[in-house]
Amino acid sequence: MLIEMLEMQNAEIIGVAVPDPETKQLHGYPVIGNDDAVLGFRPETVRLVNAIGSTRQPHARRQLYARFKQSGYTFARLIHPSAIISPQAVIGEGAQIMAGAVLQPGCRIGDNAIVNTRAAIDHDSVVGRHSHIASGAILSGGVTVGETVHIGAGATIIQGITIGDESLVAAGAVVVSNVSKGATVMGVPAKEVQL
Repeated sequence: MLIEMLEMQNAEIIGVAVPDPETKQLHGYPVIGNDDAVLGFRPETVRLVNAIGSTRQPHARRQLYARFKQSGYTFARLIHPSAIISPQAVIGEGAQIMAGAVLQPGCRIGDNAIVNTRAAIDHDSVVGRHSHIASGAILSGGVTVGETVHIGAGATIIQGITIGDESLVAAGAVVVSNVSKGATVMGVPAKEVQL
């Protein structure tokens, strides 16, 4: 998806870094090696795209971003052309807004966050850095999502709710009360569970 979005923006793709450098090409683009290969490019000559997702390794995405930011690199902000974005929405560095997503007035999307396919973020909601709003999730007005949070596919968060840092909202959950830092919630209405 990210390569396709870059192609839609006519971006020059120099290459792809992958964990297994035995791979020679990915979707027609050369594999330059693992993440360390990026250090062979001067920070002022390239922009990076973070392709690590968040469900299985939420901290890996954040750590990769922090590593390269500390070395002076910048990350491209990617917005699919079919996304509906209010001119009053603010989108951070490296954020990725996928096809059909909707961002209403007053939304703030943090650095390195993902708003996935057809997710809807209503007015004055905040999505923290490194968080992932999965496909079809709905954040009603005035929702605050902390950092490194995963909101599962099809989840609904009612207005005014706060989701604490490093928490997980399961797919399809309906959240009607605040979620504590590091908690996992699931169900309708969502309740905290121990995994």
